[in-house]
Amino acid sequence: MQSKNITVQEWIQVEEILSNGIIKLKNNKYIKIIKVIPINFNLKSDFEKESILNSYKIFLKTCNFDIQILIQSNKEDLQKNIDNIKENLKKENKKFLNSIAEDYIELINKLNSLKTSATKDFYIVISSTQNSENFMREELIIEELNDKFFKIKECLLRCGNSIKNINKKIEAEKILFSFFNSRLFFLQ
Repeated sequence: MQSKNITVQEWIQVEEILSNGIIKLKNNKYIKIIKVIPINFNLKSDFEKESILNSYKIFLKTCNFDIQILIQSNKEDLQKNIDNIKENLKKENKKFLNSIAEDYIELINKLNSLKTSATKDFYIVISSTQNSENFMREELIIEELNDKFFKIKECLLRCGNSIKNINKKIEAEKILFSFFNSRLFFLQ
């Protein structure tokens, strides 16, 4: 029995990325990606944490539609940080700072060599389907996705998070590229 080789284009379900950043899939589904810039929950007081959790519960109750939450870890090259520290040391020229900075640079180099430094990007993906029995025009689907976006944005802003609307084709392409090529970043 011979297995059929499929092309990347057949495997990936993306049909088109619209100019507004909404992605049309081959199965008549449309998706919108929202980037969430989270707060540092651990730095909040107990009262603030309780308030944030209550706002998050409201968010979950308000979103009466399917959402997908994606977290992407990205390995960081910290050489820019090292260069900045060295540049600032040249300006300051204080001996007690040199010792601290050298220790810090050593720590950063160790983290860099172990590839343990990482940032995380958080995304919410929402969708709408254009099915044959309930045919919706593309404009209505886009409007529905934007309504969902504003609902999510309003709720997450109450939690203290910032929201970035992915509303340009190039932004959506970069996010998809980073997900489909994440193995490349981990192999470096």
